[in-house]
Amino acid sequence: MYRIWIIEDDAKIAALVAAHLSKYGYEAQRIEAYDEVKRRIAGSEKPPHLVVLDINLPKYDGFYLCRQIRSVSNVPILFLSARAGEMDQVMAIEHGGDDYVTKPFHLEVLLAKIRGLLRRTYGEYAATAPEAPSREDVAEFQGLFLDRSKLTVEYEGRKTELTPKELQLLGSLMARPGEPVARETLLERLWDDVHFVDDNTLTVNVTRVRKKLESLGTPHAIETVRGVGYRLAARGETP
Repeated sequence: MYRIWIIEDDAKIAALVAAHLSKYGYEAQRIEAYDEVKRRIAGSEKPPHLVVLDINLPKYDGFYLCRQIRSVSNVPILFLSARAGEMDQVMAIEHGGDDYVTKPFHLEVLLAKIRGLLRRTYGEYAATAPEAPSREDVAEFQGLFLDRSKLTVEYEGRKTELTPKELQLLGSLMARPGEPVARETLLERLWDDVHFVDDNTLTVNVTRVRKKLESLGTPHAIETVRGVGYRLAARGETP
């Protein structure tokens, strides 16, 4: 069953769309916490297969949310808006949208657009047909986003690049947030043969990652656990 998120501030429109999609076997869900969209997509065990996104939203507009989604996912995005101008449609596509439907609209037209996007992305017209959008490349912990495919880490809109070893180190800590990870475990994950690696090499890499996280605004993210190793500390904790 395809999962569809509806990001629409008009409750009646959202309910109509959700009910119509449900009739055709889709799992439709309205998302109202707009500031949680990026985190939920990156961290969800069941991310959406498609997003229906309004442009005129309180606090954030659809263009901003589209950019946020695109930073962590290639999920198809269908804009739904009362703005019928050509420039709005151009901006929707340039910000990462895949299609555009103007209000008022017929539910059958919207359904046809959704079916087309799903076919092109996952079905018979797709180059590959994954069962669901992949989350393997992106990890998230309290607003810290690690993108393995791009070798980057991002926090509150600021981004920095990582070396492959730094990426492996931070990824190992993010896989067990808040829990101590032994130095021996990190050495084994970062290097094939730990017998030929100076223990100080791990310390150097930890120092480098700490400096990069500090530049993003998270100076105490990696905490030393004496006699054990390191852990990724929750936001607000003091070392």
